[in-house]
Amino acid sequence: MSEEIKWVKTHCARMDHGGCGLLVGVKDNKIVQVKGNPDGYLNKGYTCYKGRISADRLSHPDRLKYPLKRMGERGEGKWQRISWDQALDETANSLLVIKEKYGARAVGFGVGMPKGLEHFVLIRLANIFGSPNVIASQDVCHAPREVSGMHTCGFYPVADVHNPTELVLSWASNNLATNEEGQIAGLTLQQLKKGAKLIVVDPRRTELAERAELWLQLKPGTDPALALGFLNVIIEESLYDKDFVEQFTTGFEDLAQHIKQYSPETVSEITWVPADQIRKAARMYAEAKPATVQWGNAIEHDVNVFDASRSLICLMAITSNLEVPGGNVNAYDPKIMGLGEFVRADLVPNKFKEMIGAHYRTIPRMMTVPPAYFRKAVLEEAPYPVRGYYGMCTNPLVTWADSALSYEAFKSLDFIAIADIFMTPTASMADIVFPAAHQFEMNDIGHYGIGHGIVLARPKVVDPPEECWPDIKIINELGKRVSSPEYWHDDFEDFLEDLLKPSGLSYSEFIEKGYLKGPDRFKLYQDKGFKTPTGKVELKLSVAEKFKLKSLPEFTSLPEDDDPEYPLLLISGKSPNYLHSSYRWVDKLRKKEAEPIVEIHPETAVTYGISDGDKVIIETKYGKIEQVARVSDVVDPRIISAAIGWWFPAGDGDKQIDWQKSNFNMLTSIKKLGKEFGTPNMKNLPCRIRSELV
Repeated sequence: MSEEIKWVKTHCARMDHGGCGLLVGVKDNKIVQVKGNPDGYLNKGYTCYKGRISADRLSHPDRLKYPLKRMGERGEGKWQRISWDQALDETANSLLVIKEKYGARAVGFGVGMPKGLEHFVLIRLANIFGSPNVIASQDVCHAPREVSGMHTCGFYPVADVHNPTELVLSWASNNLATNEEGQIAGLTLQQLKKGAKLIVVDPRRTELAERAELWLQLKPGTDPALALGFLNVIIEESLYDKDFVEQFTTGFEDLAQHIKQYSPETVSEITWVPADQIRKAARMYAEAKPATVQWGNAIEHDVNVFDASRSLICLMAITSNLEVPGGNVNAYDPKIMGLGEFVRADLVPNKFKEMIGAHYRTIPRMMTVPPAYFRKAVLEEAPYPVRGYYGMCTNPLVTWADSALSYEAFKSLDFIAIADIFMTPTASMADIVFPAAHQFEMNDIGHYGIGHGIVLARPKVVDPPEECWPDIKIINELGKRVSSPEYWHDDFEDFLEDLLKPSGLSYSEFIEKGYLKGPDRFKLYQDKGFKTPTGKVELKLSVAEKFKLKSLPEFTSLPEDDDPEYPLLLISGKSPNYLHSSYRWVDKLRKKEAEPIVEIHPETAVTYGISDGDKVIIETKYGKIEQVARVSDVVDPRIISAAIGWWFPAGDGDKQIDWQKSNFNMLTSIKKLGKEFGTPNMKNLPCRIRSELV
């Protein structure tokens, strides 16, 4: 007799940054329904379509279900099933051989967007192994805003949409389609229902833009100029908070003189945004008390990200919207183990001198190695040789800029091991592939370490396939083989207990609570100042000369030079149906979005003889791909917006599962990088387009 449906409370993960409280219905060790939990701290019952069908990730017939060893040439698609002991032993031996020959720093440990506690257990593995090189996507996601915040005001300014606000300035953020590290769309919509005004800054007319009182459709790549235009209006019209500026900022006079060159008329010519709209938006933001900037990671997709981030933090500061309810806040963690202690940072005290990025003088407090510099180390041995790679939750062949270079780098490595739930293009390049358990198949803690002041319980809902292991377990067992077992647990789930110990809760007690939130602390600067060298918000950076940084934000040029051979500008937008390159193999999601779509304005379509549904060739000076045209006025006639993350799981394994044909990153390059974070131009690229029939 089958059992009744059991409802388990957990939180969504690996479909985005996660955070929505879920109720998961389980029967006979199978998930039969997923729905939003009305008591969810972030979502209050809301969940998106991909969250509701997320259990389909677990049951695909082609899911990886046992360890594999490469038998043919790298990427050839020929595999042998092996045991877990053999997979772990061969991986450990290969990494130790590289360590003995080249040193521990010759192994890179790779991770994609943070998913859960495994991200930090992997950093722990790197530290214990002795490698300073954790390779992550932080150069284009989260770190530029976070680290720029640390240098400017001493913390990462998070949009506070839990407390009442008068205005939301949504800048490069479309949280009706994708969430922003826990900034769920439902929270923003609640603020609008309560009377908050909305300004949207976005080249695309998104659904959020259609709800806005004011939509600024800027030219892609001109965010710093527009933000400096806001500063010009607010300072020239004396709309800034004079008491806050005088008491709690430094460098205001220099900033005020500097921004005189960014009048609305000058900025309008750069950004395509009418001068009167720039004035109106700046005034609306300055006069709202409080106002919050909900900034998305699209500003982090080109070489000018430091200027964009710094400009926006200066904007928050001079209007005194920092550390106030409904503004941009310092989100304090609850009582849990600190990151440094958890990852054993003490074992690599010289990390910031030894990591690959140090050679290129990336900005201090940048914790990971930009992928561009990792590949230089692999292919050019600069600053030293890197010969091995262990990766999880990541698909660099598709998601890193310059996919052709990624292929070349992975092809040349001595050893690669990948943990995943499906054979991705990157996994197909590995020597050893580990079959991973997924979110609903393991106990986990979410939102640790991403600066939003909350941690979320993600208890196991169903058992995984017999040979599919949680990433934390894989790392724990690998760690015992490459380092002293004293650093690792007999039971990998003890890492959950370690993290929670300062709270006084066991993991089971934490599950009952559902989440932990740090204390709200507002205006601490009144007594303690800001955690910067000067103790104030540094509108002009005091450490600029020391670290070879710009002291003031500026806009000098577009990310890429204009080129008459490539008359259009190429951008991209995240899909509500996928997460970067993930889940193209989930049938229900493919039915929602079956093809890679490029959005083209009707006027542009006529100019190039393109009809809706045509296969088209998109080309930059770095490469070309094929996508399917959608004729729509959501973009300016001078812009096209292509789909990211595309590969075809049903493709030919001998060709690494067809990762080149429609992959956006065949169009990008690492030839030009932002100094501070090693950020390449992943958007805002001169391009051209033509019908495939031409």
